[in-house]
Amino acid sequence: MLAPVQSLFDQSTLTDRAERLVKAAIAAGADAADAVAVRGLSQSIEVRDGQVEESESSEGDDLGLRVLIGKRQAVVSTNDTASDGFQVLAERAVAMARVAPEDKFAGLADPAQLTHEFPDLDLIDCNLPTVAQLEAMARQAEEAALAVKGVAKSGGASASAGIGGMVLVTSHGFRGAYLGSSHSVSAMAIAGEGTGMERDYDYSSTRHASDLDNPQSIGRSAGERAIARLNPRKVTTRKVPVVFDPRVAGSLVSHLAGAINGSSIARKTSFLRDKMGAKLFADGIRIIDDPLRKRGLRSHPFDGEGVAGKKLALIDDGVLTTWILDCATARELGLTTTGHASRGVSSSPAPSASNLHMEAGKVSPEDLIADIKDGFYITDLIGSGVNGVTGDYSRGASGFWIENGKRTYAVSEVTIAGHLIDMFKNLTPANDLVFKYGINAPTIRLEGLTVAGT
Repeated sequence: MLAPVQSLFDQSTLTDRAERLVKAAIAAGADAADAVAVRGLSQSIEVRDGQVEESESSEGDDLGLRVLIGKRQAVVSTNDTASDGFQVLAERAVAMARVAPEDKFAGLADPAQLTHEFPDLDLIDCNLPTVAQLEAMARQAEEAALAVKGVAKSGGASASAGIGGMVLVTSHGFRGAYLGSSHSVSAMAIAGEGTGMERDYDYSSTRHASDLDNPQSIGRSAGERAIARLNPRKVTTRKVPVVFDPRVAGSLVSHLAGAINGSSIARKTSFLRDKMGAKLFADGIRIIDDPLRKRGLRSHPFDGEGVAGKKLALIDDGVLTTWILDCATARELGLTTTGHASRGVSSSPAPSASNLHMEAGKVSPEDLIADIKDGFYITDLIGSGVNGVTGDYSRGASGFWIENGKRTYAVSEVTIAGHLIDMFKNLTPANDLVFKYGINAPTIRLEGLTVAGT
């Protein structure tokens, strides 16, 4: 069994250890300190051709300590949470901090910024499945994929579940903890034969098992996607409207988030570094970061510095309204943190987005492409050819050609190219937004990208 043991959901022991670690750091000479305790438990099963190919299980707690002496800081971590070596660990961290270079922006969050109210975000499903149940889900997904006419073989199917969470304790009075569960099922199918084989996949990942797509639908979708990719054609190079399927549309939101990350802005390595307040998108477009969304895959009641999360419009009516900031980057830029600090046990806080989404537009996906006589509908992107400094965009892609407003034959081995500022400006979202991933967007149409083929 995946061990729905009540003690796994009780973080009081972890909180006590984090508190002891912070006290040990202050006793060892630190001016300030914070400690993070992270709990993780997971079980996954993968099947292929009806046989269990892999079964993995992991369980553990980790502790991290950050100490500050003036503007010098150091971070140490350990997975030996059962020992009584907190004093030794704290002394080591303090010794490291004494010889570390000064960072004039380092420090804990201002006490006035700390939250002491923790909303219930419904992140935990205490009824974790057994290993046998996970295996049954993976088998159902694979069987459904293989049942699709034309599917030649399985690329494997898997199911997993687990819990994870963190405790944060600081020397200036913050105490907080949260825990969340995760459930997922996936399948990959292979169609065709010889050099004409094509593969595709589908998956579902949620906080609660009851929200998962059923394994049969995941397998069937993977099979149908693989079949649709058979006999792809190449196209000649041209400039046409390009449509991003929701499965890949979120990547455009991700590129925006990377460009407005406080670290990139402070280092002057972002093509948007001078665009605060600029109109980057068309009227009506909003891109939201919401760490407080109930059952969200990236939801949390506080950030890695104890600052309250809040729903924030990064883009409002097409206008860039904010950077994504933690306390250090906010100090460097002369601003206030937006509550986006992310923290691991072995690193100091850094800014990172949470649940991101582009709000739905007003037209259906069918109407969005109805007037396209010649265009490209993208279902998969390959590579990472995006330059965050210049905004230049070039990625491999596959999908389907659009003719007279309809998706037609499969297309592969092409490259799409443009510049992100132009892409943002000429972007239209459809009305089919579904919250399925950590970053979500509806079907998106962009005008005038270069599709490079033969």
